[in-house]
Amino acid sequence: MNRKQLVASLAVLIAVLATGVALAAFKNSSLEESAALAASQPEPMESITVSAAREAEHRNVTTAIGTVTALRSITLQNEVSGTVREVNLKPGQIVEAGTPLVVLDVSVEEAEIAELEARAALATTLYERLQSANTNKSISQVELDRARAEMHVAHAQIARTRAIIARKTIRAPFRAVVGIADVHRGQYLSEGTKLTTLQGVDESVHVDFAVGQQVAERLRRGDRVEVITAEGAKPIAARIVAVDARVDPATRNAVVRARLPRDTNAPHPGASVRVHVPNGPAITAVAIPVNALRKGPAGDHVFVVSNDAQGKPRAHVKPVVSGPVLGDEVLVLSGLQPGDAVAAQGSFKLRDEALVAIAGK
Repeated sequence: MNRKQLVASLAVLIAVLATGVALAAFKNSSLEESAALAASQPEPMESITVSAAREAEHRNVTTAIGTVTALRSITLQNEVSGTVREVNLKPGQIVEAGTPLVVLDVSVEEAEIAELEARAALATTLYERLQSANTNKSISQVELDRARAEMHVAHAQIARTRAIIARKTIRAPFRAVVGIADVHRGQYLSEGTKLTTLQGVDESVHVDFAVGQQVAERLRRGDRVEVITAEGAKPIAARIVAVDARVDPATRNAVVRARLPRDTNAPHPGASVRVHVPNGPAITAVAIPVNALRKGPAGDHVFVVSNDAQGKPRAHVKPVVSGPVLGDEVLVLSGLQPGDAVAAQGSFKLRDEALVAIAGK
């Protein structure tokens, strides 16, 4: 390589180095300007709402489907056959105890009563005469005993016929609501014919429901349950009155009976209801709004808001163990203390150590 070529190569190298130094200086100057500009800008701030965690007592519940039954309920049937003479069965009508509902024809029995009363009167007269004659021992004791027995048999036959007449008048055994009936005057009823149903009108009704054997073992008489009669309806408190001692071997469930006060909102017998049954002891937890709970790869967490050294509110990530959701709140079993300020609305925008603006504060 000659001298001219060497000089040219050095010149090119120097030019490249100079260009690199100039570019580096320019880049460094731009970075310093950007840093200075960023330092002059305020720190980003996220707008949120804050809710105070509150202490709440909770008890796990099991939901069961129950059936409402009346305290007293019967299917009305006639004990003896006969022809209907009177009917007082109006569906939906409330009848008092002792009200005649169906009266069968008793004309034959009434005629028998007249005949039996005449025979009883004759038997009584004969017995009294024999008893008077027995004072002077003119008749045997056997004849006197036979007359006494015939008199008693005659009166017993009268009582029997009167009992049949009474059984042909079917009365309401208790205050009840009459069900649907299809009985008419003049209709012949054979023995055991189903006439109607009677649902007792009482101050309360029963709710029967089935729960698993593990739940049934923890239930005791007097425990409180909640009955939901319709979607969106307010729960009605009921008390357990009995737990079946037998567990169904097919379903492993036990039947439980609760008593529900009967008011204007109480369901009718036969209605289906939902029953919230307590399961296990009550626990104390912390309740927060549902939108305050965040979920991530590391598990559940919330953002707790507290002031930094400069007095500015910042959000801090705090891992928690969440429990059941109750309406618009969720229970936190561990990780929070009552009174902690947690980010609610807008918590999805936060990151750890983020500066926040508390709306409404």
